[in-house]
Amino acid sequence: MRICVIGSSKKFFSGISAYTIVMANAFAEQGHQVSVVLLRNLVPLFLYPGRERVGKGEYIMDFRPDVTVYNGMDWNAPASWFKARRFLARQNPEVIIMHWWTSSVVHMQLVLAACRRLNGLRSKLILEMHEVVDTLEEKILPIRVYSRVGGRALLRGCDGYTAHSEEARQAMIRTYQLAEDKIDVIPHGPYEIYGTPDRGLARKEMDLDGFTVLCFGLIRQYKGVSLLVRAFNTIPPGYAANMHLVIAGEDWGDDTELRPELERSPYRDRIIFRPEFIPDERVPKLFAASDVVALPYLRTCGSGVIHIAVAQGKPVITADLDTMSECLQDYGGARFFPAGNVDALRDRLLEAYHNWVVNGVQTYQFTGMSWEAIVKKYEDIIEEMDQRQLG
Repeated sequence: MRICVIGSSKKFFSGISAYTIVMANAFAEQGHQVSVVLLRNLVPLFLYPGRERVGKGEYIMDFRPDVTVYNGMDWNAPASWFKARRFLARQNPEVIIMHWWTSSVVHMQLVLAACRRLNGLRSKLILEMHEVVDTLEEKILPIRVYSRVGGRALLRGCDGYTAHSEEARQAMIRTYQLAEDKIDVIPHGPYEIYGTPDRGLARKEMDLDGFTVLCFGLIRQYKGVSLLVRAFNTIPPGYAANMHLVIAGEDWGDDTELRPELERSPYRDRIIFRPEFIPDERVPKLFAASDVVALPYLRTCGSGVIHIAVAQGKPVITADLDTMSECLQDYGGARFFPAGNVDALRDRLLEAYHNWVVNGVQTYQFTGMSWEAIVKKYEDIIEEMDQRQLG
């Protein structure tokens, strides 16, 4: 099939950027003719929390040579929208898979959705929902209204939708009143692109000793990073002296409790805090150096970090949210605790520590859905759409 994927560019590099690249490459590897439209400049730069690193190009992943890329559309440049329309007309995709993660780009996505009719295309439009409603956008009234109005307008123009979990699917139904039979669940695909660096060299480079807990990814309030620090602070001193907590990721500043928790920590010298964008080449080193990955989310519709961790075979400690339980249900290295419970999280950390003391470094087999299976699932969904149209 001719498939077009629409997602975020590498200029504002994020998990969606990585996912767009990996998905496009996966479809191409299975023999499809793939094109990509990238949303390049997403918002006015002064509004973006990570503006210092925008456009620096600190990534190693890229599209396959046989993937045709338009890079890209800018939030304030209608000329770039017109060029995207011409690109779509030339590619004439049978299916468009558009990623939704923020309402800030909905005006560009509405233009692309309208291009199907303006160009006379018969493309099916599938919206893959990475986030139902962004928590930060929900807190600001004008953005919340814009998000709901723009989001519903976009969703009305789609032929189908995908979610990464049943929990996210139900949230989509409640929030947008979508028909249940038009939403399919397709798990988040694994990130197997990083490889596995030498553990010893990675730990030496980071000056690590003892048991190492990694919390990786964008720092947001809903990800519970301050909760993890509180749990680490309550570990008995004899254990903490042989442990490190590494927190690495871009800090968007809405977790206002995090820095006070760090400042009052009795184990501040055992906490490595790197509130910065982590270049692609450093990501696998962080995971190789760690003994367990802790992701104490308070809510989530899915996590790309989880899929880096399981692809690396790392033990994972995370909250017992439905989405996390669903995506890790067959993964032997997953340990859960009640969301928001500091004492339970501390106990899980201590259990992981004792397991490390007794058994050494643990690795587990990835059991989730492969990208080949994800592509097949999309093929089945598209075939069902064809049959409904014929019927």
